[in-house]
Amino acid sequence: MTRLGESVARATELLSQDLSSDSTVERLLSETGSRRYLDLTDLSPEDQAELIASRTVEVLPGVSELAGRIERRRGEGRGLGIKLGIDPTAADVHLGHVVPMIILSRFQRMGHDVTLLIGDFTAKIGDPSGRTAERPPLTDEDIARNLAGYQEQVRPFFDFEKVSFRQNSEWLAPFTFPELLTLLSQVPVSQLLQREDFRNRLAAGSGLTMSELLYPIAQGLDSVALECDVELGGADQLLNLQMGRKLMELRGQTPQLVVTMPLIEGTDGTGAKMSKSKGNYVPLTATADDVFGKIMSIPDRLMKPYLEAWTEWTDAEISAATARVEDRSLHPMDLKKVLAGEVVAALYGIEAAMKARAGFIAQFSKKTFADLGTLPVVDAAEHGSETVATVLSKVLEFQPSASAARRVAKQNGLRLVVETESGQESVVLPEAQAVRPLAEVVAETLAEAGLTGSSGAVYLKAGRKIAHIQGL
Repeated sequence: MTRLGESVARATELLSQDLSSDSTVERLLSETGSRRYLDLTDLSPEDQAELIASRTVEVLPGVSELAGRIERRRGEGRGLGIKLGIDPTAADVHLGHVVPMIILSRFQRMGHDVTLLIGDFTAKIGDPSGRTAERPPLTDEDIARNLAGYQEQVRPFFDFEKVSFRQNSEWLAPFTFPELLTLLSQVPVSQLLQREDFRNRLAAGSGLTMSELLYPIAQGLDSVALECDVELGGADQLLNLQMGRKLMELRGQTPQLVVTMPLIEGTDGTGAKMSKSKGNYVPLTATADDVFGKIMSIPDRLMKPYLEAWTEWTDAEISAATARVEDRSLHPMDLKKVLAGEVVAALYGIEAAMKARAGFIAQFSKKTFADLGTLPVVDAAEHGSETVATVLSKVLEFQPSASAARRVAKQNGLRLVVETESGQESVVLPEAQAVRPLAEVVAETLAEAGLTGSSGAVYLKAGRKIAHIQGL
């Protein structure tokens, strides 16, 4: 079994347990967080390609071609040459910016060679991708300041000590006008105007400068200069990345493979891309408590794409966790707290993540079961001789009763809760208790925990369903 496979086996066991438990969550964060440094060189070329593809929008020309390129480079005794271009356009960075860096980290740990291309030359043009207006160019001072801030903030997600830095002014600044004309004679204008944002701007009568038209050419020349195997970029960069393939082919090189990354939706759930201008972002400079709180504010539907974007969980682990939410053996809030803990742990460490978790729970989870309004009632005098599974079937509508109750109990979701003025005491019921008489289970469990029914209200909790036990 590979090192990743061993880690997945351990984490899968934890994911089946009580994820409202601090100790379980802390162990899970430790297990999955350690993967950010896990050596992935023992993965086969096919497994490496699939692991990369699982977090991308597209791999062009295909995943099998990526696996084949990895295999060929292995045969040559080297890794792939991976490129990510960075135009340092802002000093502050948010979580959306780290998505490609996490994938680059995986490539690093698979044994491949990563080059971060600093677009000091193209930043002075301004990449128009996804924009409806011209973007003002940057000065050398702007670029240096923004790059320093970017590197410092992204460092928790990426090892900058194991990367090559290049600046595209090395080859673009000396590029001559005759060379440019010769190159442009081989690139159809129609290919440059395929960009939807260009077409929209022209249709609206907005300006479109020649420098913007030439931006994809400049980015493609970066790939030619580096002779890279793979280039990463956002999904909105697809046409620029494909231009790299075109120019490499014109120069007689093996065209690069293209890997596009998803554009992450913002925390407000409106569907808009995460961005500072919309205020729906999580800055990397935010405190641990603020990061935790912002993640907790997202709608439930964003948990899956956020788990995919910012954690080292596998598809199988994410599916297992979300399936538990769907069958109500795991409360969505508990999974969201794990997600928030993952992000905070990546930025500030596990201790900070657990402190942020405790602070959030203390601030926002003060409601008692009594605050929930009218709950189903179980009369212990009437139903005490019936099994817990039978009671769940009658009162909480579990169907089929025995199998559903045992499954919830197996996942540590079956509990007795005693609520007093000083707080709640929760006791997890083992799977075997699901098929025993309710009265016996309640009496034995409370006695073992040093509690009594007279000390407060007693509840039976199965997943997200709660019943008030009376008549003890």
